[in-house]
Amino acid sequence: MRVLAVDYGKARTGLAVCDAAGILASPAGVIEERSQERLVEKIAGRAAELRAERLVVGLPRNMDGTEGESAQAARGLAAALEAACGLPVELWDERGTTLLAHRFLNETNTRGKKRKAVVDAVAAVIILESYLQKCAAQKRGETAGTKETGE
Repeated sequence: MRVLAVDYGKARTGLAVCDAAGILASPAGVIEERSQERLVEKIAGRAAELRAERLVVGLPRNMDGTEGESAQAARGLAAALEAACGLPVELWDERGTTLLAHRFLNETNTRGKKRKAVVDAVAAVIILESYLQKCAAQKRGETAGTKETGE
Protein backbone atom coordinates (compact mmCIF):
# COMPACT_ATOMS: atom_id res chain seq x y z
CA MET A 1 0.00 0.00 0.00
CA ARG A 2 1.38 3.39 -1.01
CA VAL A 3 1.37 5.77 1.97
CA LEU A 4 2.05 9.51 1.92
CA ALA A 5 3.41 10.93 5.19
CA VAL A 6 3.00 14.58 6.11
CA ASP A 7 5.19 16.53 8.54
CA TYR A 8 3.03 19.63 9.01
CA GLY A 9 4.64 22.97 9.74
CA LYS A 10 3.42 26.57 9.86
CA ALA A 11 5.62 27.61 6.94
CA ARG A 12 6.92 24.36 5.41
CA THR A 13 5.35 20.92 5.25
CA GLY A 14 7.47 17.89 4.46
CA LEU A 15 6.20 14.91 2.47
CA ALA A 16 7.44 11.34 2.15
CA VAL A 17 6.05 8.40 0.24
CA CYS A 18 6.67 4.68 0.30
CA ASP A 19 6.76 2.15 -2.49
CA ALA A 20 3.69 0.05 -3.29
CA ALA A 21 5.01 -2.78 -1.10
CA GLY A 22 5.17 -0.46 1.89
CA ILE A 23 8.86 -1.13 2.50
CA LEU A 24 10.94 1.83 1.31
CA ALA A 25 10.24 5.43 2.42
CA SER A 26 11.57 8.30 0.31
CA PRO A 27 11.32 12.09 0.52
CA ALA A 28 8.56 13.49 -1.69
CA GLY A 29 9.31 17.18 -1.33
CA VAL A 30 8.48 20.18 0.80
CA ILE A 31 5.51 22.48 0.32
CA GLU A 32 6.00 26.07 1.39
CA GLU A 33 2.52 27.30 2.18
CA ARG A 34 1.01 29.17 5.15
CA SER A 35 -2.66 28.93 4.11
CA GLN A 36 -4.12 25.64 5.34
CA GLU A 37 -6.72 25.65 2.56
CA ARG A 38 -4.07 25.95 -0.18
CA LEU A 39 -1.83 23.48 1.65
CA VAL A 40 -4.61 20.88 1.70
CA GLU A 41 -5.13 21.40 -2.05
CA LYS A 42 -1.41 20.95 -2.73
CA ILE A 43 -1.10 17.85 -0.54
CA ALA A 44 -4.22 16.35 -2.13
CA GLY A 45 -2.68 16.98 -5.55
CA ARG A 46 0.58 15.29 -4.53
CA ALA A 47 -1.35 12.37 -3.03
CA ALA A 48 -3.18 11.85 -6.34
CA GLU A 49 0.02 12.29 -8.35
CA LEU A 50 1.84 9.72 -6.18
CA ARG A 51 -1.18 7.38 -6.16
CA ALA A 52 -1.30 7.35 -2.36
CA GLU A 53 -3.84 5.03 -0.79
CA ARG A 54 -3.47 6.37 2.76
CA LEU A 55 -2.08 9.47 4.44
CA VAL A 56 -0.21 9.62 7.73
CA VAL A 57 -0.02 13.00 9.42
CA GLY A 58 2.55 13.55 12.13
CA LEU A 59 0.99 14.42 15.49
CA PRO A 60 3.41 16.67 17.41
CA ARG A 61 2.76 15.70 21.02
CA ASN A 62 4.76 17.18 23.85
CA MET A 63 7.40 14.91 25.38
CA ASP A 64 5.02 14.17 28.31
CA GLY A 65 2.34 13.02 25.84
CA THR A 66 0.10 16.07 26.15
CA GLU A 67 -1.08 17.97 23.11
CA GLY A 68 -0.66 21.66 22.45
CA GLU A 69 -1.55 24.09 19.71
CA SER A 70 0.59 22.32 17.08
CA ALA A 71 -1.13 18.99 17.74
CA GLN A 72 -4.54 20.59 17.38
CA ALA A 73 -3.43 22.17 14.10
CA ALA A 74 -2.25 18.74 12.86
CA ARG A 75 -5.61 17.22 13.82
CA GLY A 76 -7.37 19.95 11.83
CA LEU A 77 -5.13 19.35 8.83
CA ALA A 78 -5.76 15.59 9.02
CA ALA A 79 -9.54 16.13 9.02
CA ALA A 80 -9.32 18.55 6.08
CA LEU A 81 -7.13 16.12 4.12
CA GLU A 82 -9.51 13.24 4.72
CA ALA A 83 -12.38 15.34 3.38
CA ALA A 84 -10.38 16.63 0.40
CA CYS A 85 -8.70 13.37 -0.62
CA GLY A 86 -11.32 10.80 0.29
CA LEU A 87 -8.49 8.64 1.63
CA PRO A 88 -8.00 7.25 5.10
CA VAL A 89 -5.85 9.57 7.22
CA GLU A 90 -4.07 8.37 10.33
CA LEU A 91 -2.37 10.53 12.94
CA TRP A 92 1.05 9.31 14.02
CA ASP A 93 3.04 10.34 17.08
CA GLU A 94 6.00 12.28 15.72
CA ARG A 95 7.83 13.10 18.95
CA GLY A 96 11.53 13.49 18.27
CA THR A 97 11.38 13.25 14.48
CA THR A 98 12.63 16.78 13.80
CA LEU A 99 15.49 16.23 16.24
CA LEU A 100 16.39 12.98 14.44
CA ALA A 101 16.17 14.76 11.09
CA HIS A 102 18.58 17.46 12.27
CA ARG A 103 20.94 14.79 13.64
CA PHE A 104 20.90 12.99 10.28
CA LEU A 105 21.57 16.23 8.42
CA ASN A 106 24.47 17.00 10.80
CA GLU A 107 25.96 13.58 10.05
CA THR A 108 25.67 14.20 6.32
CA ASN A 109 27.07 17.72 6.72
CA THR A 110 24.00 19.31 5.12
CA ARG A 111 24.05 23.02 5.93
CA GLY A 112 22.48 26.37 5.12
CA LYS A 113 19.68 26.80 2.61
CA LYS A 114 19.91 23.18 1.50
CA ARG A 115 19.31 22.02 5.09
CA LYS A 116 16.28 24.28 5.49
CA ALA A 117 14.86 22.93 2.24
CA VAL A 118 15.09 19.26 3.20
CA VAL A 119 14.72 18.97 6.98
CA ASP A 120 10.92 18.72 6.81
CA ALA A 121 11.02 16.03 4.11
CA VAL A 122 13.56 14.08 6.17
CA ALA A 123 11.27 14.36 9.21
CA ALA A 124 8.39 13.05 7.05
CA VAL A 125 10.56 10.08 6.03
CA ILE A 126 11.24 9.33 9.71
CA ILE A 127 7.49 9.50 10.48
CA LEU A 128 6.75 7.18 7.56
CA GLU A 129 9.48 4.69 8.46
CA SER A 130 8.12 4.46 12.00
CA TYR A 131 4.60 3.95 10.68
CA LEU A 132 5.74 1.27 8.22
CA GLN A 133 7.59 -0.56 11.01
CA LYS A 134 4.34 -0.66 12.99
CA CYS A 135 2.46 -2.03 9.98
CA ALA A 136 5.10 -4.71 9.41
CA ALA A 137 5.02 -5.68 13.10
CA GLN A 138 1.23 -5.98 12.98
CA LYS A 139 1.49 -8.29 9.96
CA ARG A 140 3.87 -10.48 11.96
CA GLY A 141 1.48 -10.43 14.92
CA GLU A 142 3.70 -8.29 17.13
CA THR A 143 2.27 -5.46 19.23
CA ALA A 144 5.15 -4.21 21.38
CA GLY A 145 6.97 -1.01 20.48
CA THR A 146 4.28 0.61 18.38
CA LYS A 147 3.55 4.32 18.47
CA GLU A 148 -0.16 4.25 17.85
CA THR A 149 -2.04 7.41 18.62
CA GLY A 150 -5.39 5.82 19.32
CA GLU A 151 -6.91 7.43 16.24
